[in-house]
This record gives sequence, structure tokens and C-alpha cells, in this order.
Amino acid sequence: MPVVSVLATNLCGIPIRNPIVAAAGTAGYGPEIAEVVPATRFGAITTKSITPEGRDGNPPWRVTDLPAGMLNAIGLANLGLDRFMAEVVPELGDLDTVMIGSIAGHRVEDYHEVAAAFADDAASVLRIVELNVSCPNTDTGRQFGDDAGLLHELVSSTVPALQGRPVLVKLSPGSADPLGLARVALDAGATGLTLCNTMPAMAIDPETRRSRIGRMSGGLSGPAVHPMVVRIIHDVRTGLQESHPGTPIIGLGGVSSWSDAAEMLLVGADAVGVGTGLFIDPRTPAKLVRGLEKWVRRQKVDSIGDLVGAFES
Repeated sequence: MPVVSVLATNLCGIPIRNPIVAAAGTAGYGPEIAEVVPATRFGAITTKSITPEGRDGNPPWRVTDLPAGMLNAIGLANLGLDRFMAEVVPELGDLDTVMIGSIAGHRVEDYHEVAAAFADDAASVLRIVELNVSCPNTDTGRQFGDDAGLLHELVSSTVPALQGRPVLVKLSPGSADPLGLARVALDAGATGLTLCNTMPAMAIDPETRRSRIGRMSGGLSGPAVHPMVVRIIHDVRTGLQESHPGTPIIGLGGVSSWSDAAEMLLVGADAVGVGTGLFIDPRTPAKLVRGLEKWVRRQKVDSIGDLVGAFES
């Protein structure tokens, strides 16, 4: 009989070999990262966020390093739906891991259009879909993920188009009420959550008196956000215990070591995303896997699932 890894688990009911997930926007569309890091190092890989029309993204500089992380303002640069379906989707089946398709847009109709295409023509390779709701709505200027009404409309309109495929909603850590928005997303039909997107932030060059990136502000990721995200995961998992028990959660934010990942698992994440850590060291997924395997054995449990939510306050 095949040996089952102590890290084998499931996400949204889908078996994954380990709880490590490549975050959207940090692994290309999937095939690119597989040229550097074997797809088998990941439990799942998330594609770049796809919009109906191709986007060039923001002007440079798009990324700058900071003492405790990275600031980026990519601007959702992507091929667009038609090119993604024609050029990328045929290659995804060659990757030996679960693929998560990410969707973004500025109107509810944008999400619906991409979702319908994913369901009709990419169902066999995009097993899970993630909705990036940290995008400003063109009608109101507010991010979908910051407005309960907009979020409910977006999720409730998009989920049916995916024809039963599991849907994760990726929330922002900058929200004043992450638990409330998590409930809204789940009540609207989402399967689970990704906690969290990048933190809104700024970095200024004192000599030029200008932003260090091409826009005034961007999204902060890396070690600086990790403790905040651990707290958010804990509070959301605890707050959902009665109304939405067992909600699948991917923890995302500042994971670069096995202990970072373990913290997220202990407070209730079912899987752990890695993004900035991949940029710092492409060997990060392998290091996380080795460290987590040793941790599971030291804890004298049968599998990683036994440690999910095992935090003792």
C-alpha cells in the first residue's frame, strides 16, 4: 500500500498532499513556478488573478523591499480571460498538484464572466476558485471586500456560475470587521476563505519625497503582517464555530518558516499560503514541508489535521 504522508490533508473536500499553497500572483500562472520549484512541493498552486480583459498593470516601480516585508502595486497585470484559456489552461493539467483559479474585476459582471468560463472550459484543471475581492468597484469606488452589500452581491452572483466548484473568498486584513465580512461571504454561498490579502501601506523615499513604488500606496506582505494575520485567523475561526463550523480557511501572510505555518494551523487554518517567502527563497516550500513533518512527529499525532485548531490559550 502507498505510504500516506503525515502532511496529507484536504482543502474544500479535495485531497492535497500537504497544506502549502502558492499564493496568487507569486507563482505566475502555475507553469512558470514549476520551472523553478516542482509542483509536487505544493499542496496547491493559485494562478494569477484573471480579469475579462488583459491588463498591463501599474507603472514601475511595482515592488520594493522593506525592512520587514515587501510593498507591491502590481495592478492585476494579467493576460486576460481569452488568452489565459487558450495559452495557459492547456498546460495546467501537466502540473501534478491541485490548481486554484483566481478571479478579479471591477464589476460584478467581470467576476461572473470569468467564473462561467472557468466552469465551462477549465473545470477539469481548476479544482477550486478564489475570488480576489480587494478590487475597487467602478460604480462606488469602494473595494468589494470592504462593503458588506457589495460583497454579498458579488459572491451570490458568482457562485452559481461556478456550477458547484468550491469557492474561496480572499479578504483584506485592513477591514474593520473581518469576521462580519467572512459571515457575509459564507452566507452568500462561498465555501471558504483566504485570510488574508496584503495590508494597505505606503513607503516614501525621503530624498525624492516620492513613493518608493509607482503608485502612492500598495500592499504590504511578508513578516510584518504575520502576527496580525494569525490574530485574524484565530478570531474568524472562533467566531464562525457556531454559525459556520468547519469552514475551509487558507492562512496567508508572512509565512517563511515552518513555525510561521504552524502558528496559522494551530489557530484554525486548514492550509497555509506562501507568497513573499517564495520570492525570498524558492526553496521555502520544501523547507516548510520538512519542518512541518518533524513538528507533527514531535507532537506525537497521526497527521497535520490533528493540529489544526489545536491552539491552547
